[in-house]
Amino acid sequence: MIKKEMVAMLLAGGQGSRLGVLTQNGAKPAVAFGGKYRIIDFPLSNCINSGIDTVGVLTQYQPLRLNSHIGIGMPWDLDRNEGGVSILPPYEKSANTEWYTGTANAIYQNIQFIDTFNPEYVLILSGDHIYKMDYEIMLDYHKANDAALTIAAMPVPWEEASRFGVVITDGSGRITEFEEKPANPRSNLASMGIYIFTWSKLREALLATEEQPECDFGKHVIPYIFNKGERIFAYEYNGYWKDVGTLTSYWEANMELIDIIPEFNLYEDFWKVYTKCDQFPPQYIGDNAKVNRCIIGEGTEIYGEVSNSVIGSGVTIEEGAVVRNSIIMSDSVIGKGTVVDKSIIAENVKVGDNCVLGTTEFPYKESKLSTKVYASDLVTIGENSVIPDGVKIGINTAISGVTTKENYTDGSYLDSGDYIVVKEGASK
Repeated sequence: MIKKEMVAMLLAGGQGSRLGVLTQNGAKPAVAFGGKYRIIDFPLSNCINSGIDTVGVLTQYQPLRLNSHIGIGMPWDLDRNEGGVSILPPYEKSANTEWYTGTANAIYQNIQFIDTFNPEYVLILSGDHIYKMDYEIMLDYHKANDAALTIAAMPVPWEEASRFGVVITDGSGRITEFEEKPANPRSNLASMGIYIFTWSKLREALLATEEQPECDFGKHVIPYIFNKGERIFAYEYNGYWKDVGTLTSYWEANMELIDIIPEFNLYEDFWKVYTKCDQFPPQYIGDNAKVNRCIIGEGTEIYGEVSNSVIGSGVTIEEGAVVRNSIIMSDSVIGKGTVVDKSIIAENVKVGDNCVLGTTEFPYKESKLSTKVYASDLVTIGENSVIPDGVKIGINTAISGVTTKENYTDGSYLDSGDYIVVKEGASK
């Protein structure tokens, strides 16, 4: 039997519904980030940089892009004969077929996979956070405390603490209380959703809680271990960590990359972020182009003006176009004379000539599509969308699909707070 000290299980099956039209056709961990990467690249790179060479990636929602991106794990040096990276979708069993119904249920359904490697420890990760962490140091902390469970935690602003599972510790770091998303938190030390379990303890807890509906770590497994009186410790982390689960946090995290001294640095040699790289020609900047404070992907051609933006690979920004404070993902085209301000434009989008995206000509209005998802002054365009020539698009808007003039009010504009979703010939 293969013996591994620690196996990582990366939860990457979530839809990411709070990213709206960006995740219509793919899971949140597959969303592009930083002009070159996908969100899942960060935990995968952390694994290999931490010396972890056995990773199970649990997929479920729209997994095609994620599966294609990860492949056999070569970019992360995870194409191993023993261990490496394994894609773990739900599968048909002899009795029934079950979707993963919760974070812990997903691990429970893959006990056999973990047992194959006979590990002493199991690392549980989320596939949708941006950060750099040496999991080996966290493991040393776990061992030193003879813990059944170590939870990575970091201080958050008190007003945000109710969004997280929060932990209360004694002077030694041992957790004395754990509260899942409390209305009135008594601590601001928030769980990061990164856990190291001693495998024997986790295995017992999974078998004991398997029948809980939507079996979850925060609601079921951790309370079970806690109630048994096991040693649970908080590993306090004070580096950069960003949950990019909302459009605002996703936009902010990308914009932070282009700060003069970025808090999260993509250019460090000692902790590289690895990704699958498609073959693109070099980028090209035209004679009259202006580029200021941007990340520009390979194969991108710029003939207009771009500032304070993150531009993916293979993008074309045509003459007279102006792009500001925006994220443009790979293979998209911004037409001549078009102005794009504070927008997130997904992959393979064609924006026509002489458009205005993010115009403040129309004052901010509450979203007609979803007030939970769309609640900022951003314009969000889903992948493979088409915007016709000459239209104006207000703020806090969403567009998905191949749109024509007929989809816009008076054939010319989309008011703030409004949306257009075109699917198989039908619109909103």
